[in-house]
Amino acid sequence: MACIASLLCGFTGLFRSRASLQIENLALRHQLGIYRRTCRRPRLQSGDRILWACISRIWTGWRDALFVVKPETVIAWRRRKFREHWAGLSRSGRCGRPVASREVRDLIRRMSTANPLWSAPRIVGELNKIGIDAAKATVEKYMVRVRKPPSPTWRAFLKNHIREIVAVDFFMVPTVRNQILFVLVVLAHERRRVLHFNVTANPTAEWTAQQIVEAFPDTTPPRYLLRDRDGVYGEAFRRRVQGMGFEEVLIAARSPWQSPYVERLIGSIRRECFDHVIVLNQRHLMRILRGYFRYYHSWRTHQALAMDCPESREIQSVDIGRVVEREDLGGLHHHYERVAA
Repeated sequence: MACIASLLCGFTGLFRSRASLQIENLALRHQLGIYRRTCRRPRLQSGDRILWACISRIWTGWRDALFVVKPETVIAWRRRKFREHWAGLSRSGRCGRPVASREVRDLIRRMSTANPLWSAPRIVGELNKIGIDAAKATVEKYMVRVRKPPSPTWRAFLKNHIREIVAVDFFMVPTVRNQILFVLVVLAHERRRVLHFNVTANPTAEWTAQQIVEAFPDTTPPRYLLRDRDGVYGEAFRRRVQGMGFEEVLIAARSPWQSPYVERLIGSIRRECFDHVIVLNQRHLMRILRGYFRYYHSWRTHQALAMDCPESREIQSVDIGRVVEREDLGGLHHHYERVAA
């Protein structure tokens, strides 16, 4: 409103006499001097700034008539309006390269993370092969940067070698007559399958070597055999497994965590089976182990296998029929499946 009133007063001044304008100018300057003495910093609104910015462009003597603010302040207002003008054009979305969609951005990040050896041109080529046209600058903007020299992750390393590793280990089971029986398990790291197991009261290197032969009767054995430093793996055992083509990998002394898969299996056997039953003799122990491993392979789900079983278990549709409960190990465990009505 103040700006409009000033413009109207300036327009009506065109029709007044020169003496009247000089007297009014004197009166206004006197009031302005009083205002400057009593008010340290005046409050200006956006309209006031726009008015002075416009006056400074059309009137060369605007600096002499300016008393409220400094001339540098008016110039700063003009520069700010210039920046706001072009910033508004930039935010309008009508200029510059179009922004990549969220799906493409996420795909670029996944590609660069999963393939640390790939450069931006390689990712551009891969995107072109799946119908996505992306510039090299766009890929460089959104790809995940590797701070150290690229190398495969431990997860990728283990996944590449897991098929070539089996682990062997013993655990002890006491009987009702205080006899100690030794159980040998041969575990394939892939799918956590128990390839072979057996029980003996007197484990020897020859007996253990024969169990490895029985675990791989007609198939080519994996490359690596992971075991601890127990004395039962003697010279006869080492010669036999070397002749079969195994490369033995020994864990450090008193470090069972270096063979985690088979140790986890033995812990599961103890918690889920032998903590709840009393073993009578060697024959009884073998029967219990057979029943447990049938349940373990076919029905027991594993978190490491995405809640699947070592022998992959199909997902049954609700249309098949009702859910029935089956007993395993004499009712110690149960599994559930759908059967047709």
